[in-house]
Amino acid sequence: IVNMVDIHGIRPLQGYAAYGAAKAGLLMLTQVLARELGPAVRVNGIAPGAILWPEMPANHAMHAEILAKTALKREGSPADIAKAVLFLVRDADYITGQVIPVDGGRLLNH
Repeated sequence: IVNMVDIHGIRPLQGYAAYGAAKAGLLMLTQVLARELGPAVRVNGIAPGAILWPEMPANHAMHAEILAKTALKREGSPADIAKAVLFLVRDADYITGQVIPVDGGRLLNH
């Protein structure tokens, strides 16, 4: 199982209390399910951040601000998320209960 968490389930974002609380709850659910369902089932999560989704409206000022706070100085793509999910389901036989940030280093500026 791979849950889609969010970096704002790890780090708060002002003005998004309900969203952050929901994602933090999903993070904890990921860890609890890993304990309850193991060893038969591995449960992990992905925490996207600074991902440019196709349906997002263009906001160049906000985009520049986010990239300035991202270590890799670029946005991610849905393909970056897919690669992380594929790693967890195909190659990560000894990983469970973890949430992997796929954020270009955005959480480093916490």
